[in-house]
Amino acid sequence: MLYESIKPWLFTLDAERVHEEMSGLMALAAHIPGSEQVLSLLTGAAGQNLEKTVFGVKFPNPIGLAAGFDKDGKLISILPGLGFGFLEIGSVTLEPQSGNPKPRLFRLPAEGAIINRLGFNSEGARAVALRLSSSPPPSVPLGINLGLNKGTPATMAPKAYAQTFRLLAKHGDYFVINVSSPNTPGLRDLQTATNLARILEAIQDANAGRKPVLVKLSPDLADGDLADCVGVAAKMAQGFVVSNTTISRESVPEQYRHEAGGLSGSPLRARATELVRKVRAMTALPIIGVGGIATPADVRERLDAGADLIQLYTGLIYGGPGTVKRLTRDLAATQ
Repeated sequence: MLYESIKPWLFTLDAERVHEEMSGLMALAAHIPGSEQVLSLLTGAAGQNLEKTVFGVKFPNPIGLAAGFDKDGKLISILPGLGFGFLEIGSVTLEPQSGNPKPRLFRLPAEGAIINRLGFNSEGARAVALRLSSSPPPSVPLGINLGLNKGTPATMAPKAYAQTFRLLAKHGDYFVINVSSPNTPGLRDLQTATNLARILEAIQDANAGRKPVLVKLSPDLADGDLADCVGVAAKMAQGFVVSNTTISRESVPEQYRHEAGGLSGSPLRARATELVRKVRAMTALPIIGVGGIATPADVRERLDAGADLIQLYTGLIYGGPGTVKRLTRDLAATQ
């Protein structure tokens, strides 16, 4: 396979540079009519008969792209060609911001992991809304992940999230409130019952179209805090994304243990799966399971733990463009 032959060379280059250049090529290709279909042919057959309706949205298959890969919605017309059943763009912040200083993205190949401290680099909600308004909608459902600008006081967070939501509301099939990234100072402090309730109330007041709103949870939450968040969200939201990156450095080489940022990929798998089980025991609301998913066994394990849908990002980086099609074929064969 072409990707496997060039991956060793790609992995000698800076991780963010590779992502930017590959994304740039895909963005150029996305403007060519039929590019999604060509990409689909190049990446092989997908599994069939995997349709699923969750929080009122029909998904052609339950495997989606996690937020962070296409932050500004530049690739939504071509990414479905990789076999995704849905896409989630973002995190999108209200105002543009450049994020944290580089370098801020690191591969851990032996562990199948990535550490990132991008810090919600975003073109801003107005620019993303303009792009989505001028582009055909993707061929699969679109989720929009909402973040918070660095330095926004906690007291202003509900208003900021609601304003971001209003600007993007007509473009998303569902929305995710990200209060769990470890890369924006103070953001995880919003994962309290009081703060989360205020944010969700502000968003739902702006949610005239009754779009599904989900809450993204951190794998580092203590059990009591997790229960509080789930209890609040169960009354005011329509589901959960479980989970975000972790600040834990368990099973990480010594050279990376003091590298700031969120850890994703295989080291997160067991922790994220257990969190899905815990959340499922607390609520019947839909759960999107994410974190450390790379193989068919990972998909089945997360679904068995209680997830309704699955997302991946790091698994795509290590597995290549044929990853999603392989996962859907196995899922179709074993359902």
